[in-house]
Amino acid sequence: MTGGIDIMAEGCGDGEAAGGEPDREPDPSDSLRTWGAVQQALREHAGYSRAEFADLVRFSKHTVESVELGRRMPDESYVVRSEELLGNTGALRKSSKYVTRGRGDVGLAAWFRQWARLERVAVSLCTYECRLVPGLLQSEGYARALFENRLPLLTEEQMEAQVEARMERQRMLHERPTVPFHFIVEESVFRRRLGGRDVLREQLDLVLELTALHNVMLQVMPTEAEFHACMDGPVQLLETPEGRRLAYSEGQENGRLISDRKEVRTLQQRYDTLRSQALNPQDSRGLLERLRGEL
Repeated sequence: MTGGIDIMAEGCGDGEAAGGEPDREPDPSDSLRTWGAVQQALREHAGYSRAEFADLVRFSKHTVESVELGRRMPDESYVVRSEELLGNTGALRKSSKYVTRGRGDVGLAAWFRQWARLERVAVSLCTYECRLVPGLLQSEGYARALFENRLPLLTEEQMEAQVEARMERQRMLHERPTVPFHFIVEESVFRRRLGGRDVLREQLDLVLELTALHNVMLQVMPTEAEFHACMDGPVQLLETPEGRRLAYSEGQENGRLISDRKEVRTLQQRYDTLRSQALNPQDSRGLLERLRGEL
């Protein structure tokens, strides 16, 4: 290979560990484990089972378990609802401000960690996807449907670790409000009912919610388009704080991080051309709203 760094396949998009991946080591911070243990103790003292508590805070039972075991950062809405249910003393809300993540590689394949770390410091990120909703925009139900369809089959533990990793990465969109995240996604992706009608409905709702953020822009590539600059497949591009541009490209069971400037420039040119061929952000939202209305 010339000028790039060969790595293994990303797997269902965005590099969660493949089934049987041995190099997946949860490494939560002490503060994350402590917050989860305190919330669990308060839940049990209040007499709620995990399933009952999950329904009341409007998160899945798997999410509640992951938070309590220190494997997942609690969302702000999770903290607020937990606080209201468990005494409203302010303890959970105030302590959540001091919770740190730890290494941040939980559920990520070893070969993807380099790109994941680059994402966390990038000053801009562009993604073109023609197969599935990009990982940073996926709902939990959609991500779970992806992993349930993966072959070879995953264990429940492997699936939960990967779903958690995907949801954790998505927090970047909120936590880095000055970083532009741009996505171009094929219309067919939003028409595919992966996981069923309810899953797609939830997915479209989330995409509409996330793309309302001022730093998140989505353009849909219509199926009827007569010109297409990225027929060679999906690609991700980012810029580092030092001004270096890198790309990531993948296919089935293969993928690579691309650092060669000439190759990155070619991929950037294709992406920029595709931006001019796709629907503008306003029309893209309109299309998604129409698709949502059809469900």
